Amino acid sequence: MAPKIAPLSTTFFLASIIGFLVSVFYIPQVSQTWAFAFALLFFLMFIAAIISMFKARVGPQLKFK
Repeated sequence: MAPKIAPLSTTFFLASIIGFLVSVFYIPQVSQTWAFAFALLFFLMFIAAIISMFKARVGPQLKFK
């Protein structure tokens, strides 16, 4: 059975990039452990957005007639 890949929004993609950058540059001043955890989370979100960009089907509302 093939996996079902959902199309993710560009806001999700942008949030993953901004969240990763904030996690790498600002959070380590507070806690190294939390910085690593957040950076890992946002990196995984980024990978999910990349997979969605290439593999997800175009929804019926986006198809041209």
